[in-house]
Amino acid sequence: MKRVLITGANSYVGTSFEKYISENFADDYTVDTVDTVDTIDGSWREKDFSEYDVVFHVAGIAHSDNRKNSEKEKNLYYAINTVLTEEVAKKAKESGVKQFVFTSSAIVYGDSSHIGQSKIITPETPVSPSNCYGNSKVQAEKRLEELKSEDFKIVILRSPMIYGKNSKGNYPLLSKMASKLPFFPFIENQRSMLYIENLCEFVRLMIKNEEQGIFWPQNEVYSNTSEMVKAIADVRGKNLKLIKGFTWLIKLAGLFTGLVDKAFGNLTYDKAMSDYKEEYRIVKFDESIRKTEAE
Repeated sequence: MKRVLITGANSYVGTSFEKYISENFADDYTVDTVDTVDTIDGSWREKDFSEYDVVFHVAGIAHSDNRKNSEKEKNLYYAINTVLTEEVAKKAKESGVKQFVFTSSAIVYGDSSHIGQSKIITPETPVSPSNCYGNSKVQAEKRLEELKSEDFKIVILRSPMIYGKNSKGNYPLLSKMASKLPFFPFIENQRSMLYIENLCEFVRLMIKNEEQGIFWPQNEVYSNTSEMVKAIADVRGKNLKLIKGFTWLIKLAGLFTGLVDKAFGNLTYDKAMSDYKEEYRIVKFDESIRKTEAE
């Protein structure tokens, strides 16, 4: 029986993992949660970590797109994403926890490419964060590397865009457009994405196999943004048509907002780097859309 503590009780990944384990592997794992985001009262420090084998650290602040951050906001990114991560990891290590799983992000490699330009990440690709959010994750990774030892294994998950039922980020916007628009521009692009249940299974395997190192989980196939919107529309019973010939207009819009490249640019992990000795991609793409859009 593996005893897992999720630090970041209200996060999407944390609540999804807790639900996934309770519904599928309740006999093999026990999962508890503690909220570490509230740094004002520091109540999480009173939690006894010594009874757990693994800490799954999902607490963090996601970035806000298309605007500059104030100094106060920048400081908050580092306080939560970097300093808090290190403090939780130190407490875990001092308490005898054997493994620390950290949710980093593909954002450590910078932004998506511009439309029409490829961006393929390999294990040799250096980190190159383009904003304080990405850099706060990079700095957290560096501090965790200094804490790892034979008795304290560190797993760093550089996940691409995560989507699923009740997810946040770009997916709800795509879903909204799919339900309301009669047509959508077809743009050639490829993006690595990760369905939430596939991520949950990957984390379970990391724990089961007592892994350590940096990992890049992703779906089995790359996603095309336009085709994803069409797939959502089909599941919703909407007759949405993909229209070619709008690439120039979308590129023009990209001169004024970074959201265009984030939606239609390219960002992929080389597929080989995401392979694992056990299958974690338990839900295929079409099924993942159906499950995400289910009432």
